[in-house]
Amino acid sequence: MPENLFPLDATKPFHAQERLGHNRWHPDIPPVATVKPGETFRVECRDWFDGAVGNNESAEDVLTAPFHAGHQLSGPFRVAGAEPGDLLVVDIVDVGPTDSARTGSLPGQAWGYTGIFAPGHGGGFLHEHFPDAYKAIWDFQDGRASSRHIPGVSFAGAPHPGVMGTAPSAELLARWNKREAALTARRPLRVPPLALPPLPKGALLGAVPDEDAARLALEAAQTTPPRENGGNQDIKDLTRGSRVFFPVFVEGANLSVGDLHFSQGDGEITLCGAIEMGGYVDLHVDLIPGGMTTYRVDGHAIFVPGSEAPRHEDWISFSGISVTSDDRQRYLDPYLAYQQACLHAVDYLTVFGYSREQAYLLLGAAPIEAHLSSVVDFPNACATLYLPTDIFDFDICPGTTGPHQVSTTDHPPRADASLLPEADVLRAVPKQKRALLPAARRLGGRAARPVSAAFGSLRNLLSRRGA
Repeated sequence: MPENLFPLDATKPFHAQERLGHNRWHPDIPPVATVKPGETFRVECRDWFDGAVGNNESAEDVLTAPFHAGHQLSGPFRVAGAEPGDLLVVDIVDVGPTDSARTGSLPGQAWGYTGIFAPGHGGGFLHEHFPDAYKAIWDFQDGRASSRHIPGVSFAGAPHPGVMGTAPSAELLARWNKREAALTARRPLRVPPLALPPLPKGALLGAVPDEDAARLALEAAQTTPPRENGGNQDIKDLTRGSRVFFPVFVEGANLSVGDLHFSQGDGEITLCGAIEMGGYVDLHVDLIPGGMTTYRVDGHAIFVPGSEAPRHEDWISFSGISVTSDDRQRYLDPYLAYQQACLHAVDYLTVFGYSREQAYLLLGAAPIEAHLSSVVDFPNACATLYLPTDIFDFDICPGTTGPHQVSTTDHPPRADASLLPEADVLRAVPKQKRALLPAARRLGGRAARPVSAAFGSLRNLLSRRGA
């Protein structure tokens, strides 16, 4: 086993670990360790919500999950000799759950979860059709996942990191913030928001000195979207044996990783659509000096998928076109077309006795494939969803004998979206104008662990100015 450069204590939350990670992107977050080109090392990761979602029969934890906190990222790791303009080569040597043999209280300890998010708390690809929060628990055994909440289904896992990326430069970070702020300004109180600008509340900035923490928290980018540095790309094919080429924007590259998934469908359509878990990932790093210019890679990552992910040969496919559910025409809209394909698959699965929520949870977690089948035949784009048939223990193709009926004893737990506390509603900016950036009254205490002292000082200073 390679050296573990980021061990985690299961008895402590992420912010209280001996080696501190982060949940924002910023070039000034210091590296936790230095690795050399050609080196292989192990990294342990917590699940997206750091244990806030439990293996139980309640979805209240999904309804109020700490979305604002962002992904718990292990790192950054400085790569010796890396310079801006290089390409960082990252091989995923191994990746898996924390402990798949013994059930524990944390995701990754023989189980994981998939959630449907209420629209007020982030929503999902089909949030207009699924207003409440739901959860499915998946048990891991012999490399496969099955769920008491979705009967008749099991499939081999394809563990992979949902988030992996290099640190942005100060210039790139400023570009992110400028363009995302411009988008947010169109509808600043939209729920869910058009974008998530920097938010000091919940910021975890690694070992940033206290005197710098408040400033960095007002600049640091949230981890929710994918960006030029990679980030939250949620590519289900980044399994063991994959190779990724990341652009380098800062000296040392400062690589971070987290948000591990046991399995996922293309698109992670429920938002928390993968099977979320904690676990480990073994990485091997190397450098291509000047590779960004040589290969014209200046604002994106390139990856070569591994060959060890489970392969499926038999599929049933659902198509969608760019026409809304209420029969309004859109011009070559592949996003809408894939939404329609997903809805058609959901409707189809209900004929076998699944609820719409069970079907939606399944399509987020199972290894479905998304395809752009046509984007030139105006006015309708066509997208298709491929669902592997071998994950079911019955025939799901149409036949003369009629559909098999599943029997569900444990329905997916539900939480009423109307019960979502106002403080947990996801907006780009708070409703109260006095709390607009820099949100002075929300910067203290738990809001910026472990640098609460600096945030408390800033809060007091801003309070005195406003008095």
